[in-house]
Amino acid sequence: MTSNRITLITLGVRDLPRAVAFYQSLGWVPEEILPEVAFFAMDGAKFGLYSLEKLAEDLGRDVETLGTGATTLAQNFATEPEVDAAFALAISAGATPCKAPVKVFWGGYSGTFADPEGHIWELAMNPYWALDEKGRLA
Repeated sequence: MTSNRITLITLGVRDLPRAVAFYQSLGWVPEEILPEVAFFAMDGAKFGLYSLEKLAEDLGRDVETLGTGATTLAQNFATEPEVDAAFALAISAGATPCKAPVKVFWGGYSGTFADPEGHIWELAMNPYWALDEKGRLA
C-alpha cells in the first residue's frame, strides 16, 4: 500500500454554485456537479467542493468549528510571468488578493489569494522544484 499520497482535496463551501463558477473561471472543468458537491479531475486526483453544512454533518462537527482552517493550497508554475498571469486570472474571477506575487526570501516567487469562500491559495515559481510537461512536480 502506498500511503504517501493525496487522492482527494475537498473544500467546504457555503455557496456551491458561486464556488463552482469561480473555479470554472480559472479554467477548471468540472467532472461532476451534484446538488451538494462538485468534483474536478486533477490528473490522478480529485478536487471537491462540498456544501459546508453537509461536510460538517459527514465529519461529525459543527459548521462553526470548521471555518476555512490555517491551510494553504498551492500551484507551482515554471516562470514568474506564469505566476503573474494565474494571479491576475484569479483576481479577475473574483478572488481577493492577499499578497501580490513578489520575489521571496527562499529564492522563489509567489503570491497568495483567497477564493470567494476564504480558502487561501499560493501561486509560486520555485527554482528548486522542476515541473514536467504537464506542470506536475518532477
